[in-house]
Parts: sequence; C-alpha cells; structure tokens
Amino acid sequence: MKYTEFGLVNTRAMFADAIARKYAVPAFNFYNMETLNAILSATRATHGPVILAASQSAIKYMGDEMLMGLIRGANIGPDEQIALHLDHGGSVDACIRAIDMGFSSVMIDASKLPFEQNIEITKSVVEYAHAHNVSVEAELGTLSGIEDENTQSNTSSYTNPDDVVKFVTATGIDSLAIAIGTSHGAYKRQSDDEELRFDILQSVAEKLPNFPLVLHGASQIPAHLVQTINKFGGDMPNARGIAPQQLRRATEMNICKINVDSDLRIAMTAAVRASLATNPANFNPREYLGAGTKEMTNVCIDEIKNIMGSDNKLPLIS
Repeated sequence: MKYTEFGLVNTRAMFADAIARKYAVPAFNFYNMETLNAILSATRATHGPVILAASQSAIKYMGDEMLMGLIRGANIGPDEQIALHLDHGGSVDACIRAIDMGFSSVMIDASKLPFEQNIEITKSVVEYAHAHNVSVEAELGTLSGIEDENTQSNTSSYTNPDDVVKFVTATGIDSLAIAIGTSHGAYKRQSDDEELRFDILQSVAEKLPNFPLVLHGASQIPAHLVQTINKFGGDMPNARGIAPQQLRRATEMNICKINVDSDLRIAMTAAVRASLATNPANFNPREYLGAGTKEMTNVCIDEIKNIMGSDNKLPLIS
C-alpha cells in the first residue's frame, strides 16, 4: 500500500523547513486509538507538522491491519504534513514490511553493530525505501535505557563526529540520529545539573551543514505527572528527563526531529491512575481512558509549543 493513499507525506520537506526556521518536528509514539487521537488532536490544534511513530512492538500489539485502519480512519490530508514512521526498525526486513504497509518514513537502527556493517545494512534499506519515495533515518552512537523489548541497551556511546560524513555519504540516508547524552525510558539523568554534549552536536552540525539531525530519548519527564503517578499507587522514584531549555537549544543546531515517548506514557498513566483513584466506583473505560487521552493531548500541545517550536509552521511547507 502506498502511503499517499492515506494522506501521509515523507519527512524531507518538513525537515528542510525545520532547519531553515530552527524548530523541531515532534515524533510522538502511539499504540492504540486513544494515543493516536491525542497526538492528532494536539497537532491539529497547533497547526504544525508531526511524525506518528510506531515501534515494531507497537505494530505487533496493534496488528498491521488495525494500525493502518486507524490511520485511514484519521482522515489525514497531505496539507497537514503528517508522516508515519517506523521507530527503531531492527532489520532490513522490518523496514521493508513497514514500507509495504504504507509507512512514509523508516528508521533502520543498526547502531550496535560495527561501523561498516551499519553502513551496509542501512544502505540496503535506503535503496528499497528511496525506490518508494520513503525517507530513511539511521543512527550513529548508542543510547542507554529501555523503551520496549526491541529498544534497550545497558550501555551508551557518544556519536563520533569524525564518522558522520562518511556514514551519510555512503548510505544516502535522509536524517541521522545522534547520541549526545539522551537516553530511553524515564530515568535519563542522575541530577538536574547534567548537560547534553552540545560540543558533539556542534561538531556534527558543522560537518553536516543543513543536514537533518535527530534526538532520541528526549522526553522531559514532567515532574508533576510523576508525582501524580506516585500519589495514586505508582512507583517511579527519581524519574528525571531532559530539561526543556536544553532541547530548545538543540533545535538551534540542526536538530529537526525530537522523539517523545515516555512523556506520553506518563501522561496517560497519571490521568488513568488519578481517575480510578478519585472515582473508585467507575468501571467505564471510556471515562478513564478519556481522561488519559486528554492529559496526553495537553502534554503534546505543551511540547509542540514550548520545546519543538513547531506550532503554526504549516503555511510555509509545500
């Protein structure tokens, strides 16, 4: 199925505009109808581009037909500048499968493999994707932390700026995810004083001028929502994310896509816990899932406006 049949676009035009106007396109992960509706409601309210991200485990959870049925039911138009992106594709076959389903963008993540093998695998994905006008993201460096069963690592390694030109040239990718100190999951920093490695980002941006760069593991982990979770029976001590001001600084330096997953999970969980705890007689999923959807929408709107700076950016994208 071709992604244009769903009203989707690839990421090339939105990334070019984001670099030119120094904002980031949010890549929000979704898993079901509620999470998809929250993202779409936020993006339509703020009039900005968005990337709907689905990991392999999320695709498995929803099922191919259900996922694409949700996308079709969303009535997306190309003027909305919405991409459907495979997040952390673990193999060439996984990326091909997503493209054939109707994804307009894929990430091949061979970053844990030796450099030359990363190039070889990524190039194979690029050849297939570009033949279908699908954009491709790859990664250099490794993020620590756990997102799901397909995206986890106990170790991290920063991106080596000396590798980026060779990698981009050899593979033909459309965007590059780099490791500068972010991490997957809800426990990203030991203290509020930790800074991202902007020296690495600066060096990469200088070597790849006007080339789209991506940050993974960049949720801010809102403290008030973590407190709500813990207040109503949760157990998330010391959860700490990336400071919003650091993320905004990154958008000034060619970071044109920022991935957000943990913030949305936390928003949904906090609202559902609060709803059930404050109304223990309720057993209507529409009510507590509705509360979660509303909170997730609010978090998306806040991050679109105050971190990404992508609100009201549709008019200049063609």
